[in-house]
Formats: sequence, structure tokens, C-alpha cells
Amino acid sequence: MPTRQKSRRSSKGRSRTDQRSRSRARPRFAEPPPTLQQGLIELARDSARSFLWVGLALAVIVAIGGAAFGVWSLRPVPGYTSEGVESGSPFDVTFRVENTSPWFALSNMQIRCVLAHGGAPEMPSVAATDLQFPDGNTSTLEPGRSGTFKCPFHTLPGHVGGDDLGIALRSEIYFRSQYDLPMVRSFRVTDNVGPYFLNTRFLPPRWTGRPNR
Repeated sequence: MPTRQKSRRSSKGRSRTDQRSRSRARPRFAEPPPTLQQGLIELARDSARSFLWVGLALAVIVAIGGAAFGVWSLRPVPGYTSEGVESGSPFDVTFRVENTSPWFALSNMQIRCVLAHGGAPEMPSVAATDLQFPDGNTSTLEPGRSGTFKCPFHTLPGHVGGDDLGIALRSEIYFRSQYDLPMVRSFRVTDNVGPYFLNTRFLPPRWTGRPNR
């Protein structure tokens, strides 16, 4: 009896092994290559994805550029005028700076003065002195407010001597200011304004901008 059971089990094992070997031996047919229409559809899908990503990238770039342009166009811009030269040197006059922006302040503002002869502004600049802003502030000019300062051109040897009116009539003044860009405090704006000439049509004379600038 035990011998028959073993033979039956062995025959069953052989049959299962034979079935597995037959199933493995069956050839697998390769998938047919995609048709031209399927290839065109897949190519169109890839192209659509590429165009989508390009469109999203352009939209992001345009949004960033628009925001940057908006911040730059709304930046505060200083305007300069001069008081009348009633006595003394025309270079010792008091100048006035105004924040022309109604929204943003001129923060951490620094002003430098440039004296040019013959229309050449590439000369050493001097830092403005006696800078006085409203409310005792010395570095920030609030929207619509104005302050005063002076340009110590007498510290430039060889350029200004005493109250020489002839030198003043042949000279031009430029103002260079630096201040923080609103909403992007880490970025400093450099603003160049000028030239200003001694206008003797006013009584008393004062430094004004060129009519055509």
C-alpha cells in the first residue's frame, strides 16, 4: 500500500511539472508595433504637455516682471529746488529736496552734490551737509514732505574760490541720491538729477533746471 501511494504522488508531481514546463514552453507573441495614428496621437500629447509647461513658465515670468515694473514705477523720486542767492557765494545757498511720491517714503536717503564745469559731470562729488528733514528725521523723507541741505563745494580745492560769481555762471550742479526701494529694502535706488544752472532771471538768482530737461 505505501508503495502505491508513493507512485501516485510521484505521477501527480510529474504531471504538474509537465504542465508547468509546457506553459513555459509556449511561445509569447510580441506586441504589434504602434500604428501611425497612435504615434501621431502620442506625439500630439507630448507636444501639448511641452506647450503647457512653456506657457506656465512664461506666465510666471510675466507675473514677476509685472510686479517688478509696478514696484519700480511707484518708487519715490526726489525733486530739487534752490533758495535765492541773496548774499555770499552762490555755492553756499540752501537747497531743498522734496519727496514727490504720495505713497512711499525716501528711506535711508543719502545725497551727494557734483559740481561740473563746461557740461562735464565726471568730477568728484561731495556729501551734502546740514541735512534737515521734518520731525528731526535725518535719513527718511516722508511722502509729500521736503527737507533742506547744503553742498560744501568749498571743500573741492581749485574749483570754487570765495564768492566768485563768474565760476558759478560757468558751472552746473548735479544731485546724486541713494535710497531704499519700497517693499524691497535690500535694494538701493540711485537717482541722478541735473544739471542745475545759476538762473539770473530770478531776483535773487537761484539754481534751476534747464528748461529743455
